[in-house]
Amino acid sequence: MEQKSLSKWLKVILIGVGLCGLVVYFFIFPSYGDSLVYSYPEFGDRYWPWLIFLWVSGIPCYAVLVLGWKIASNIGKDKSFSDDNAKYLKWISWLAACDGIFFFVGNVVLLLANMSHPGVALFSLLVVFAGVAVAVAAAALSHLVQKAAALQEQSDLTI
Repeated sequence: MEQKSLSKWLKVILIGVGLCGLVVYFFIFPSYGDSLVYSYPEFGDRYWPWLIFLWVSGIPCYAVLVLGWKIASNIGKDKSFSDDNAKYLKWISWLAACDGIFFFVGNVVLLLANMSHPGVALFSLLVVFAGVAVAVAAAALSHLVQKAAALQEQSDLTI
């Protein structure tokens, strides 16, 4: 597959993921919260804290999409193995790790504030695990891209 074609496909996928995220964050979460409040009116005071918490947890996800867009643009310019892409992947790693930590701490705080259920806090460990997995994968890719960029630079100087 050509670099430009790969870049276009990556950008289409990033747009699709971003749109799916908007649907989840601004349609599914609020409607699910509304149905919970309708079925259990005693949970009405928990709706907005949880919704705001979920919205804030989505901010790093969209920052990752922006960085992914920059990586896809560099791939389209035939700069797949560059220091910039290694730097973007390192940022993705940090954002994923921080979002996982934020999600876990937020769930614990909401649990201690009696606005959550212990099962929900345990379920948040799956989200934390996914964040850690993305962070480790992005860090490893960052390291490999950094090494490949150095090799490519040496190769360009040799020729």
